[in-house]
Amino acid sequence: MRFLIILFLTPLSTLAQVPQWANEAVWYQIFPERFRNGDPTNDPIKESIEYQDLAPQNWEITPWTGDFYAQSNWEKTFNEFYNPPVFLRRYGGDLQGVLDKLPYLQSLGVNALYFNPLFYARSSHKYDGSSFHHIDPYFGPNPQADISQIKQETANPGSWQFTSADRLFLKVIKEAHQRGFKVILDGVFNHSGRDFFAFQDIIKNQAQSPYKDWYDVKSFDNPETAANEFAYAGWFGVDTLPEFKETATDLNQGVKAYVLAISKRWMDPNGDGNPQDGIDGWRLDVADQVPLEFWVEWNRYVRRINPQVYTVSEVWDDASKFIADRRFSATKNYHGFGIPSHEYFIDGRMTTTQFVEQMEARMQRYGNRKFAVMNLFDSHDTDRFASMVANPDTFNYDRGNSPRWMKSYNIEKPTLQHRYLQRLMVMFQMTYVGAPLIYYGTEAGMWGADDPDDRKPMLWNDLSYQPEAKDPRGFIRNADEMLFDDSLFAFYQEAIQLRKNNNALKIGNLTFLKVNEIGKTFTFSRALASERLYITLNSSTQPQTVQFTVRGRIKELLLSSRGEEHKIRFTQQGNTLTLTLPGLCGVVLK
Repeated sequence: MRFLIILFLTPLSTLAQVPQWANEAVWYQIFPERFRNGDPTNDPIKESIEYQDLAPQNWEITPWTGDFYAQSNWEKTFNEFYNPPVFLRRYGGDLQGVLDKLPYLQSLGVNALYFNPLFYARSSHKYDGSSFHHIDPYFGPNPQADISQIKQETANPGSWQFTSADRLFLKVIKEAHQRGFKVILDGVFNHSGRDFFAFQDIIKNQAQSPYKDWYDVKSFDNPETAANEFAYAGWFGVDTLPEFKETATDLNQGVKAYVLAISKRWMDPNGDGNPQDGIDGWRLDVADQVPLEFWVEWNRYVRRINPQVYTVSEVWDDASKFIADRRFSATKNYHGFGIPSHEYFIDGRMTTTQFVEQMEARMQRYGNRKFAVMNLFDSHDTDRFASMVANPDTFNYDRGNSPRWMKSYNIEKPTLQHRYLQRLMVMFQMTYVGAPLIYYGTEAGMWGADDPDDRKPMLWNDLSYQPEAKDPRGFIRNADEMLFDDSLFAFYQEAIQLRKNNNALKIGNLTFLKVNEIGKTFTFSRALASERLYITLNSSTQPQTVQFTVRGRIKELLLSSRGEEHKIRFTQQGNTLTLTLPGLCGVVLK
């Protein structure tokens, strides 16, 4: 097998590493298997799932609208809820469901879509790719035909065809672009699944496989012994995620050539040199576990295909130097936004002064990338935003916040007080420096613990759901109605529209103006040319009065996180503005 990749040597400095559109993005993250089942005829079958040998013969698709914590008939053969039944579930979300709901996303106001992995894989999360050059057949209209077609291909990119699922994804891109959305895919270049063609060849041919150097193989099987000595490194020790081999500075050359080939395939599907029919960027999983030189070369390569491509790394720690060295556009901003926001607003582990100082320092580290970093509260890797708010002082922002590990974890519907804090934090997210990211369903009122509870089927207002009344720990709980939250959705719409209508909130300078340590309030401005907005947040539960200096006359209150039912009072004498806010309330003034 040979991959022919030509790398032109124009200096990297001439390539725009942060496209302008990324500074203006409001992101929406879609977990495809749980977003919308638009085509029940393509639902997964038992033979298609990960750990199919553990699934009983009566396995079937789990009802979309059922109580998440209630066990179906086939799950009752297991003694536990989590180990493994819930991980064997499939709900049938697909690309037709995404197509059907593009108008919904447009009405929300977001303008950029980030898909968790869409590539062919057995798991629900798809981080165990069987292929990077094909969309999962069960996301498309004809899974069995697609699988048969894929079996006819070789490793040579010249043999690759577009399956029905591939073509449906290209239709998603086209219609998304027509509606003004940018589209990025999740790329996993550190590891694959065991069904990946190269790994399957190694399993079959062992040391004789032409792909023997693609993976970090510790030992091959000795056919002269009864034991199987085949051993390899798996990501995080997980044997279903075999790791690609790498040197100190680069990926294995065969793997790298394959990754470059699939990058071009999805960025310019028809190969005509015009990237309009392809994706607009990549979110790169576990980017800090892939060597530096590979990322430098890869970022150069994809910018040759599309100079306006957006590349964002998944790094949980301070990523400022990491993304600069490897030429990424941005990072998912856990370190500079999500984690400190959680510690201040929810856990109360920082004083207001400490929070403001940390946020300002971390923002400045990103330099000209600061407007394009993805500012998020939650994702498929954390408990849901609303449940974070309902569970202060939990074990860890990243993992462990679940009834699987914590008997005290609150899985019930957030209260009105919790929603007030959620809305306050959303106002901060939409007015702060960086591109906001919404995890699917957060705007609809969804709640849930860490994986897998954060991956419940999307809550839609045209479906009727069973109440959530069971508890996986066997506890007695209140039954919670599962209803689309129209009020919360409307607030997200308002906050997003506010950001879209004011360029100062996208690329304007930020200045912290006033901190009240006792009252837990702070004020900052966003300014661009003659446009200036003032944002004040009261994170205490009590009313607070704030005074700060403004430039010119304040003409209007653009948004209140508590809504019109709480009238906000402000007066201005000269350049001094006096503002009285109820508890857990933020306002934007202009």
